[in-house]
Amino acid sequence: MNSGQNVNPKIVLVSIHTALSPQSLPLAAAFLKSAAINIPVDITLIDFFAGQSPDECALAIKKAEPDAVGFSMYLWNREMCVKISEQLRLSLPSAKLFAGGPEVTADPGAVLRTAAFDFIVSGEGESPFRQLCHRMAAKLELEGISGLQSREDKLTSTPAPEISDLDEIPSPYISGVLDSRNYTGILWQLSRGCCFTCDFCFDSRGSRGVRRFSLKRLEAELHHFVSAGVSQVFVLDSTFNQDSNRAKAILRMIRKIAPGMHFHFEVRSEFIDREMSRLFAKLACSIQIGLQSSDTRVMKEVGRIFRRDDFVSRIGLLNESGAVFGFDLIYGLPGDTLQGFYNSLDFALTLYPNHLDIFPLAILPGTALHLKSSALALKHLAAPPYTLISSPVCGIDDMQRARQTASACDIFYTRGKAVAWFNAVMAVLKVKPSEFLQRFGETLAIQRGAAFSESDFDDGEVWKIQRGYLSQIFSGSRLKRFLPLVLDLVDYHYHYAAALLAPQTELLNSLTDKKGILAAPLRRSDSLRLVRFNYEILAIVEAGAPDIRWMSEHLKQQGSFAAIYPHGNVVCTESFDEAYYRLLELLDGRTNAGDLAAKAGINRKGAAEFLLFALKEGFVIYKPD
Repeated sequence: MNSGQNVNPKIVLVSIHTALSPQSLPLAAAFLKSAAINIPVDITLIDFFAGQSPDECALAIKKAEPDAVGFSMYLWNREMCVKISEQLRLSLPSAKLFAGGPEVTADPGAVLRTAAFDFIVSGEGESPFRQLCHRMAAKLELEGISGLQSREDKLTSTPAPEISDLDEIPSPYISGVLDSRNYTGILWQLSRGCCFTCDFCFDSRGSRGVRRFSLKRLEAELHHFVSAGVSQVFVLDSTFNQDSNRAKAILRMIRKIAPGMHFHFEVRSEFIDREMSRLFAKLACSIQIGLQSSDTRVMKEVGRIFRRDDFVSRIGLLNESGAVFGFDLIYGLPGDTLQGFYNSLDFALTLYPNHLDIFPLAILPGTALHLKSSALALKHLAAPPYTLISSPVCGIDDMQRARQTASACDIFYTRGKAVAWFNAVMAVLKVKPSEFLQRFGETLAIQRGAAFSESDFDDGEVWKIQRGYLSQIFSGSRLKRFLPLVLDLVDYHYHYAAALLAPQTELLNSLTDKKGILAAPLRRSDSLRLVRFNYEILAIVEAGAPDIRWMSEHLKQQGSFAAIYPHGNVVCTESFDEAYYRLLELLDGRTNAGDLAAKAGINRKGAAEFLLFALKEGFVIYKPD
């Protein structure tokens, strides 16, 4: 603790993330520190992760000898924040403990009753925090700061006014509060607030529309990300494309300044047009669209409007342009049955999303749905994550079956990279996607237990599970002839995705003559995937959207030997004679390539030409000692 007259007060801002990931960046705390950047206080940001011991976290905070400790509280870390604060109250009795964030703003009374905080910050935090820092630096009391509320109500409970001009808050990145080079992903906030009022969402509660950072500010941050070598950016904007002209301007800006950076956007389908689709397709990006349900009546019950034909048309523009997109679905919405969820799942999968994110309904404090949950007889957890237990039309067993099918979809479709072939397989099986995934989920539950999750498996395990299940499904006499082709599709897209994610090989062109290359101990690149197929894989790839019955009738099951590897910004597929495939298998980085070529039965001229090509493409490596 600090007692010296000339020592700046010390404040620790705590962020607790769900897991170590590209999104585990303390942006909320960094905005607070940026807002107080010119005030004589010492602010330290500390990150923890779910599952860490609260005692260990409290000890780490204590070592900083803070005068105040603030927590960014969300539904996923509320319990941990409370436990840490209890430990700090014992070990730092004179320190001011406080919390802010969506969970606090939504449920302020309960947070104060159940935690050891001296006060909480409701609403937008920068202005109250800046005033708090001023008061602490001047050794003044904290009464009278808008947005601060204590258990004894000695501090005002009046919400702090929102900052109208967001550019007043210094950028956490440009100011150096956050060093972009230290993170594998960046959270990029473009706006605050939401103009929609979905009953299940908290984004628009207490907010007066949408406030946006200026394009000038965003351009400066984008240049900063490029200079810091940022590889991926998660865009924080409830509806990125609600202002269509602004969204297009930002997409053009990204293409001009950061064309190689990968971006993640959340959009609404009704604002997508052909030009926007093409702009998305020209970027390395993925788009998330909140479908939630395909039932017009269900959507109306939660304050959403859904027009099926319009949705299909606008998603068609994304597919036409080649943009990568996924959908959110929610099961357990008011009035939605288990079969209604399955209908929405079938609808979603027919539109070829790259991925689906499926969640149970959460009755979040502060939302319109929470206020009327009793009237609607929605039984839910009283504490985070506030998940629905049952509704009048979706019982406990139905929720469990929906969860099982959702996990099955996560594993088989999303993690299984199945978008390109899934509907073709459903067509030849003559089964609805939801029925297929229900049965797959039931099989996994028998094999792995009812609580199975996609996080239980790595990508290689998912691929093997897919192959095993499909081999079982296609084992009957009526379908058996399709199995080799189906497995080729599964294998190709698994290896393609693995190659896409593999690190690029550094190209070394010191070997340029045929004699020298045969004398060199070459080895395969770590990113190279060698795969044997039942059909000629290039014929399958060139056929476009798969039609399994047509392919089975028109393509010859002659087998092929392929190399799949990243080159530049694309993944390449080459099909070889078996002897060249065998040569690639033999390359070990120790034996001269000429000797291995002879072992594979290839003449020296043919081997030299092939290996020079492989070296140039980067799927063969030569690294001299």
